[in-house]
Amino acid sequence: MMQFTETLPPPLHQTTKPCQNFATSVNPNQTHRTRPWPGFPAPNKPLGTFGDANCMEQLLVRCANAIETNDATLSQQILWVLNNIAPSDGDSNQRLTCGFLRALIARAAKTGTCKMLTAALSNSNITIQTHKFSIIELASFVDLTPWHRFGFTAANAAILEAVEGYSTVHIIDLSLTHCMQIPTLIDAMAGKLEGPPVVKLTIAGATEDVPPMLDLSYEELGIKLVNFARSRNIILEFTVIPSSSLDGFSSLIEHLKLQTLVHGNETNEALVINCHMMLHYIPEETPTTPFSFEDATPRALFLKQIRSLNPTLVVLADEDADFTSTNLVCRLRSAFNYLWIPYDIVDTFLPKGSKQRQWYEADICWKIENVIAQEGSHRVERLEPRSRWVHRMRNTGFRGVGFGEDMVAEVKGMLDEHAAGWGLKKEEDDLVLTWKGHNVVFATAWVPT
Repeated sequence: MMQFTETLPPPLHQTTKPCQNFATSVNPNQTHRTRPWPGFPAPNKPLGTFGDANCMEQLLVRCANAIETNDATLSQQILWVLNNIAPSDGDSNQRLTCGFLRALIARAAKTGTCKMLTAALSNSNITIQTHKFSIIELASFVDLTPWHRFGFTAANAAILEAVEGYSTVHIIDLSLTHCMQIPTLIDAMAGKLEGPPVVKLTIAGATEDVPPMLDLSYEELGIKLVNFARSRNIILEFTVIPSSSLDGFSSLIEHLKLQTLVHGNETNEALVINCHMMLHYIPEETPTTPFSFEDATPRALFLKQIRSLNPTLVVLADEDADFTSTNLVCRLRSAFNYLWIPYDIVDTFLPKGSKQRQWYEADICWKIENVIAQEGSHRVERLEPRSRWVHRMRNTGFRGVGFGEDMVAEVKGMLDEHAAGWGLKKEEDDLVLTWKGHNVVFATAWVPT
């Protein structure tokens, strides 16, 4: 646990019929209360019964198409229907749909498609209130599910094996979770390696705010990590390089190149690049032609720069989905058929009304709105599937090293601490975390060829 001072999966919805019209009854035992929508009259009759996720997805797709074609009447009608069938306090499918409803409203308001909604927004609070975590809150938060712990556990096991015998370990930590992986790694280093090494930890001080957000500075975080390492008899040197994913962490890369130029390649220093759910923030879009991995793409350029550093190990863990399409409907379908998972999961470990649940679902809503409502440099949630990252790594001069039986056993032991439904599978050299058989997060380990 965290310490601080401590082949594609089948479609989610397989057995339901298409939604033929707004009032189709797909679940005779489920009814929905009607909620007023700004500027619209209340219906004289019940809307009918809904609850089927396929029907909700099709309504969202129709609404997205209406917004994109500037069909204000149709988009407002569908938004009104969605508002009445997807309460924010409903079941997991309803809450998922509610998140997409909010995102479509935000997009319609930005594009000016729905003037009535735009006017109503001034009287309606649809702003997503994301939480800024204390370090203790965040450490506890990421321990709630294997969503992050899976990547931590797999990466730490690979790192420990790769750095054995080195007196100094330099870790470049590109992590969404603000170094929450590091205390467990320090613990393991203190207990398993022959003589605790000197650890250099360099992080990219992100210039963009994406959830989860921390309520203390990187300098304060560094002090806590240094003190924690000292309590484990490990010397930790902590460095922050302000750097942005929007330009491929160019400031960080230049810093690392300069260090190599000044000090040369230390013969007994291991260089580890740890990428935990951060590389998908480097801008990238799926081209309209068949997908290629050209050197000119920002992600390919970043990996090429990393390869030039000749690292001892590169670990890459990320969410296994594709949010890169330039087409809104394609992104919506992909996001809807992936982000049902966190809504389904939360029912297993957090009670309704709890603050942690509010924080958890607000972060999901932030992701949905970014995927659906934003464009250009503001749309930063651009996930790519494992298969595409594997091709990128191979084309840049890396080969996968896989995870041994002991590493797999360690990951399985971590999963045993959580609810039934989580699973683990191997795809080629990689590990994939699953929920009810659907891919969630992948972990890969690489060395230069």
